[in-house]
Amino acid sequence: MRKVLIFQGGWDGHEPKAVSARFARLLEDKGYQAEVYDTQDCLKEAERLLEYDLIIPCWTMGEIPNEYVENISRAVAKGTGLAGCHGGMCDAFRLNTEWQFMTGGQWVSHPGGDGQEYMVNICAGSSPITDGLEDFPVCSEHYYLHVDPAIEVLATTRFPLVHYYHISNKPVDMPVAWTKYWGNGRVFYCSLGHHDDVFDKSPNAQELMLRGMLWAAEGKEAAEKRGLTTDRFENSAKMY
Repeated sequence: MRKVLIFQGGWDGHEPKAVSARFARLLEDKGYQAEVYDTQDCLKEAERLLEYDLIIPCWTMGEIPNEYVENISRAVAKGTGLAGCHGGMCDAFRLNTEWQFMTGGQWVSHPGGDGQEYMVNICAGSSPITDGLEDFPVCSEHYYLHVDPAIEVLATTRFPLVHYYHISNKPVDMPVAWTKYWGNGRVFYCSLGHHDDVFDKSPNAQELMLRGMLWAAEGKEAAEKRGLTTDRFENSAKMY
């Protein structure tokens, strides 16, 4: 049976317990065994992380021992998937740049706060994750992120929506969901999920999240089929 590790905590405003429970339930319905932890100490044993097919952080802000980030980084490089949403993954551990490098982006602002009505625009044909999904409206925070140019964007939203200092710039399409690779591992992120009920109010948001988690969890199998090894990544890590 495939295994998922979810570690949750940090700022309670993002409802980490409710979001973690939702993700665990969705994945268990697909035959996964989900383990949810309220502490980061589940990341202490590097070799144990290799037993999982997917790691889901649900921990807004806060700090993390660099050793734990290194353990996740090596596990993902060997094929363990990494997936998360909103601030639980891309506004976690703001001082750790390796975390930002691995996840593909970092939250910097949500002009106007919660309750903003906007469209999520699916990038047609960009990935199997989005096949058949249509654009959908959301009422939530409108995330502005600094992103890795290497990401593959699956969905976007148009900025600016409200008046703020950034309105002096031209309109931009801000990524809402993306994938990237970290070694042999697959990484998926979706900026939706300020509150757990966003996934009830926008069913396409939940479907997008579920598909992304499942895609990330298949990294080991995909790497094995392609005959990929991690030797060159490990050598680079030692030089780093």
